[in-house]
Amino acid sequence: MAQHNVLAAPARPADPCTIVIFGGAGDLTRRKLLPALYNLKAAGLLPKELAVVGVARAKMSHEQFRDVQVKDIAQFATRPVEEPLWGDVRDALYYQDGEFADSETYRRLGVLLGEIAGKHGTGGNVLFYLATPPAFFAEIVTQLAAAGLVQQARGWRRVIIEKPFGRDLDSARLLNGQVAQALDERQVYRIDHYLGKETVQNIMVFRFANGLFEPIWNRRYIDHVQIKVAETVGVEERGGYYETAGVLRDMIQNHMFQLLALVAMEPPTSFEADAVRDEKSKVLKAIRPMRPEDVLQRTVRGQYGEGILGGHKVPGYRAEAKVSPTSSIETYAAMKLQVENWRWAGVPFYLRSGKRLPSRRTEIVIQFRQPPLLLFEGAAIDEIEPNRLVMHIQPDESIEIQMKAKRPGPIVQLQTVKLDFSYKDFGETSAATGYERLLYDCMIGDVTLFHRADTVDAAWQIATPILDVWGSIKPRDFPNYAAGTWGPASADELIGRDGWHWWNSELA
Repeated sequence: MAQHNVLAAPARPADPCTIVIFGGAGDLTRRKLLPALYNLKAAGLLPKELAVVGVARAKMSHEQFRDVQVKDIAQFATRPVEEPLWGDVRDALYYQDGEFADSETYRRLGVLLGEIAGKHGTGGNVLFYLATPPAFFAEIVTQLAAAGLVQQARGWRRVIIEKPFGRDLDSARLLNGQVAQALDERQVYRIDHYLGKETVQNIMVFRFANGLFEPIWNRRYIDHVQIKVAETVGVEERGGYYETAGVLRDMIQNHMFQLLALVAMEPPTSFEADAVRDEKSKVLKAIRPMRPEDVLQRTVRGQYGEGILGGHKVPGYRAEAKVSPTSSIETYAAMKLQVENWRWAGVPFYLRSGKRLPSRRTEIVIQFRQPPLLLFEGAAIDEIEPNRLVMHIQPDESIEIQMKAKRPGPIVQLQTVKLDFSYKDFGETSAATGYERLLYDCMIGDVTLFHRADTVDAAWQIATPILDVWGSIKPRDFPNYAAGTWGPASADELIGRDGWHWWNSELA
């Protein structure tokens, strides 16, 4: 398989193919995948030889499926819908009903794919997207293999698998084994939509294309790293799912560990896919799994109660739909991790994520060591805030460096100044779904931004001991933070024991 440079801007339309979406009648398809495909079409990155097949249980004709998607794209598109462009996508939509566990579904799908290949000239290339609950992942890939639909005799066959990939280390290894029986690893694209965000992709460019930062990107100059994913929303209509997941499984084990890996990885030998993924995997393997006593000292969990958010009263988690009134599922988690290698030994990585927090923000804070204060002793300066580098990932994608400067005047007064860059500086761009780059990469065979089996395994080796302790010791203080606040007090104590505090850009 061809390897592609992750830093090279996409310049050509993707390969001709048919995209088969299992769960094609679901929310992910209407809210993210079809709008993303339309954005790729508007950018000139979709091939003319393209078809999209939705597979789901509901009975529906091709034309009925097209009519549904016409209504959905009008509601969920992130840019104005131009009829000529959308018309090309609409006319290439098809639908196949059937049960995911029924071999007849796959037999009929094979017949439909043959007809589409002849009509649209897709060359036998097929991308299967598993936009289904995770319980169906193994079943679908097994059925695809049994039906001969993943054999690459007349074109490539690739499978995108959504998160969560397993519930713990054992289930992830079982699923990886089942997938490996049906597919070659090079056919598997374990997706993480966070890695499709511009600022996330820019982390490697920022580090490795600027000689200014890489020499100080280590334990000699960096005091600690904070990674935050804060959400204002509650569980909304996903209470049933969240009761089986929690924030550690839903957000930290995948998205946040990948952000940590990008920040902490060694320079790869090249930007080819395997070279990048090798270095990310090494970072996660360098994080020693916690012992039970470490879990109690270095992790915090929380659950939101009722509170005020945006001027409105909102219910607590246990009052949400499809949630147990005695639920012990965490909606907030914070932890202190150590990357035990030569670059990062002794530098703590603090991670926190939660729902019903005061603002929606994802950011990475690199906090540098404080300078000596003796030089400023005569200026009555008791403390100098350390320099920080802040990568804002959402909602505003930007990077800023916080430095100290002297205010004009006869005495020495220091003030924090910001050197910043925003993606808005490139000019106004249409909003994206976060799936555009990932879908495009899969169509051209670039696996750089997708998880490899060993990376998934390494991430679960970190998360599973935490989940085991949390599962054996039920929390007695839930709910322990009010909606609209920054989480439980024990989270402040976690970082406070090391002499620091959580940094929030909206409060700076």
